[in-house]
Amino acid sequence: MSVTAEYQKKGALYDTLSQSPTMRHFGDINQAGKRMELMFARPEIETPSGLKAASVLTSVYNESKFRTILPKLYTSPIETIFCPDPNQGLYCQLLFGLIQRDEVLRVGSLFASTVLRGIKFLENHWQELSYDIKTGRLSDWITDSGCRNAASLVMKPNPEQADLIENISNCKSWEGIVTKLWPKARYISCVCTGVMRQYIAELEFYCRGLPLVSTFYACSEALCGINLEPLCKPCDVSYTFLPNMAYFEFLPVENDHDESIEMKRNDEDTELVDLVNVKVGQCYELVVSTCAGLYRYKVGDVLMVSGFYNNAPQFQFVERKNVILNVDQEKTSETDLFKAVIEAKALLDPLGFILTEYTSYVDTSSAPGHYVLFWEIKGKEGKHCKELDPKIMVECCTRMEESLHYTYKIYRKRNIIAALETRVVKQGSFEALMDYYVSKGTSLSQYKKPNCIKSEEALKILDSRVIGKYFSPKSPL
Repeated sequence: MSVTAEYQKKGALYDTLSQSPTMRHFGDINQAGKRMELMFARPEIETPSGLKAASVLTSVYNESKFRTILPKLYTSPIETIFCPDPNQGLYCQLLFGLIQRDEVLRVGSLFASTVLRGIKFLENHWQELSYDIKTGRLSDWITDSGCRNAASLVMKPNPEQADLIENISNCKSWEGIVTKLWPKARYISCVCTGVMRQYIAELEFYCRGLPLVSTFYACSEALCGINLEPLCKPCDVSYTFLPNMAYFEFLPVENDHDESIEMKRNDEDTELVDLVNVKVGQCYELVVSTCAGLYRYKVGDVLMVSGFYNNAPQFQFVERKNVILNVDQEKTSETDLFKAVIEAKALLDPLGFILTEYTSYVDTSSAPGHYVLFWEIKGKEGKHCKELDPKIMVECCTRMEESLHYTYKIYRKRNIIAALETRVVKQGSFEALMDYYVSKGTSLSQYKKPNCIKSEEALKILDSRVIGKYFSPKSPL
């Protein structure tokens, strides 16, 4: 997307407006402390015509204004953000965050998945981090010169702080660990809506007592809305659209799973609805025209009108407009799958287990084809997933099938679709999946785990880590 002077002006206004609701509830943390924000830039590229191109976040981190305020407002030096090795950059950002733990008032990243990646990385490296703080020396495996130079400016031996961090981290359960390591933190800032919904339960486990705040809704194509109620539950977040950011129009979306199974009209036959004419409860696909040159561009996000703030419509993010699972025209969406997983994982919660990650794909290697879900499960209080009764996992498969839509159930009864399968993978499997996509050029800050695996290489990564396979024993009622 081309970046114009007008776009930058709108961006500055949007940034101010999006921060106002959190300042109202949590105070101005810019004046009182720092943010421990996990941030990762990607190298700029050059287009054939000689123009520079970069991710939105990289562009922000490159701005002179950001670099000026960084030392005052954030715990991470610029060198750790631009470190070419994401793991070295993450290690150093966590290290600096721990060194300045008494100043941290906000913990976060752009997406919930990145915050969790940071917490799990800390869970595996807290002893090494504590040792670095104790000795005042950076671990030898951190070879990036920028990170080492940044560390040399601030690191000095601090045995007392290292012992405190060790005592907090060396516990049976990491429930509430974020509030213990950063006791002055007021909230967790990250996007928890859309595909990030699946991380809410695990984040709440690690951040017990801290609000999870999704401050804004934006995309590469346009700046759209802000969350005026930052203290609401993540599942209830609505974004109030700002009509001066772009020209917003909406394409009505019909229910594909109506029992009449009527064919949906072509988009070309559907009249676009203006922002002022949307109706509460109706779902729409977002269409934008922007000052950067986009004209009636379909963003691909499906939103539902949840209400109004004065005359400004408020929207909840529903899903990306795509069919992620499809054996024979049954069309199972991201939301369909999410609802089914939520129903099934409720069986794990009372037993002391948390579903930390999931994804899916359609296995058509045999006929009829069937849905496969990969689950990564974590035990509370030191429990191991091997302690989980296989009968519970079979029941989870059944629960998911019973929660899927009418068309799926009909196709299962007619044996057009075979039994749903769940493959449990060992701890760290989805981190390996993230590492794969990051190695292919995805920014760690902007990584969104695919809810449906299309890549053969990605599928091999998960399949190589399977520790249990379970099938639904019967067709859903």
